[in-house]
Amino acid sequence: MNIKSARFIKGIVKDDDLLDDGRPQFAFIGRSNVGKSCTINFLTNQKELAKTSSTPGRTQEINLFLLNNSMYLLDLPGYGFVKQSAQARERLKDLIEWYLFKSHYKQKAVVIIVDANVGVTDSDMDMILELDEHEKNVIIVANKIDKIKGSEYKKKIQAIQEKVGTHKVVPYSTKKKIGLNALNNEIFG
Repeated sequence: MNIKSARFIKGIVKDDDLLDDGRPQFAFIGRSNVGKSCTINFLTNQKELAKTSSTPGRTQEINLFLLNNSMYLLDLPGYGFVKQSAQARERLKDLIEWYLFKSHYKQKAVVIIVDANVGVTDSDMDMILELDEHEKNVIIVANKIDKIKGSEYKKKIQAIQEKVGTHKVVPYSTKKKIGLNALNNEIFG
């Protein structure tokens, strides 16, 4: 799909009439600092559409982006390590669970971003299993493949694929501009 326009609409933390307007929703989720916002920026060809930070836990709401005036990308807060209080971490966890599993909203796809060099963590696997349990359409993005040594690349991608089973794994690097077309086709194809 050719993305001609992408703009930030707002951050949400509860039911919102915008999400009931019939436009397809594509949710992006992953551990803190795995590259969700960078992936959205690369996918939309806008360097500063989604705000990025080296500080884990910067995203505190579900950030809503409108693409081509016809669909939404949702940048969810990261799960796992966050430099915040236990109460703040619990609030973010509740927000993620509400949108994905308890709300009435239906996602056309949920894109889980994992660090290709680190592999699928226990928290990633917990999220994948819960998404499967709720019968979500899941796409796995193995991000930061540029950080993998050439000799280890095949082994690391195979290990990710083995852990996630039948889910499609898209090798990706915003830094080296690898995987854009494959991800675009997988999400919007």
